[in-house]
Amino acid sequence: MLKFAPSVFAVGDGYQIIINTEGEAFVDIKTGGRLFTDDSNGILRSASSCHKFNIPAELIEGEKGYTVGVTPVTERKAYFSVTEKRIEYRYSFAPLPDDNIRIYHIADTHNRVDEPVRACENYGKIDLLILNGDIPEDSETVSNFDTIYDICGRITGGGIPCVFARGNHDLRGRAAEFHSMYLPDCGGCSYYGFRAGRIRGLCLDCGEDKTDDHPEYGNTVTCHGFRERETEFIRREARNEADSSARDSGYKLVVVHVPFIHRYHPPFDIEEDIYREWAALLKDGYKPDLMLCGHEHGYRTVYPGDDYDDYGLPCPMLVGSYNNGGVIGGAGILLSGRSAEITLTDSTGITGKFEIKL
Repeated sequence: MLKFAPSVFAVGDGYQIIINTEGEAFVDIKTGGRLFTDDSNGILRSASSCHKFNIPAELIEGEKGYTVGVTPVTERKAYFSVTEKRIEYRYSFAPLPDDNIRIYHIADTHNRVDEPVRACENYGKIDLLILNGDIPEDSETVSNFDTIYDICGRITGGGIPCVFARGNHDLRGRAAEFHSMYLPDCGGCSYYGFRAGRIRGLCLDCGEDKTDDHPEYGNTVTCHGFRERETEFIRREARNEADSSARDSGYKLVVVHVPFIHRYHPPFDIEEDIYREWAALLKDGYKPDLMLCGHEHGYRTVYPGDDYDDYGLPCPMLVGSYNNGGVIGGAGILLSGRSAEITLTDSTGITGKFEIKL
């Protein structure tokens, strides 16, 4: 009845578990002695095959697991609806270790599934998966989102956290307006803070990569106003971080599909003022340890002050994805002490290793 293994996304201070079913069903989750239902103001939801649950971190981490209940719906009626017997699926869950944290970062898979899964397998066991945009080719139909959940389910098995950030191709297509129903979000927003163990971070969203009036979009986007609202969010996060006197000594990440600190050639040279402000707010207030990006379909490492840094990079940046035709690669990241050991892999094996000082 489950289409894929559950995806456990780090959103806010907890986890957002997303479950996809093969047909109409009621879905619930039990963990930490509590029952969570997917309902709309007391009405159990079955019309959508995508079910989202916001679970407090202490419950799933404390129990180190959760149980998914699925009740298939045979016929939904105003009176005497017909359902089948409830089915339970049990999943273990592994919270992140305090150190020596193994992460795999993937972006720009553009509908490919087998290749990025093999690339991750060639890195080995991981504690956290990061999906950083353009996982489907576009959002023409809601079925395109299956690529995200297929990759996540096959890699994590529902047993480790995942972080998701939206890419520019995700904005394209008639189903893009339904993202908050089918993809991770926080209060309807595709940008948000997250926490998993001693890792905290921001998932940011640059929207499209050209101006709103570009003919490619056919008057379907309004990303400038979206970025202005996101700027307010970054201001709040930077201010809260700067004002706090009791932060742990963990790792802070910025996960964003587009490397917005670089001035691209026309028509991609957009929003210089906004992106300069984002960089300044992150550098002076949030103070991240590492920025992870995709979008460029090739690996790149940038340090503050490098030639590629046009707007004031707040920390080292890794463009950790590769897509060249049928060859798709990602980046394994071992966080240990104040360094990140990077292992580049694709479906054929390990292709490179280096270290980033944090």
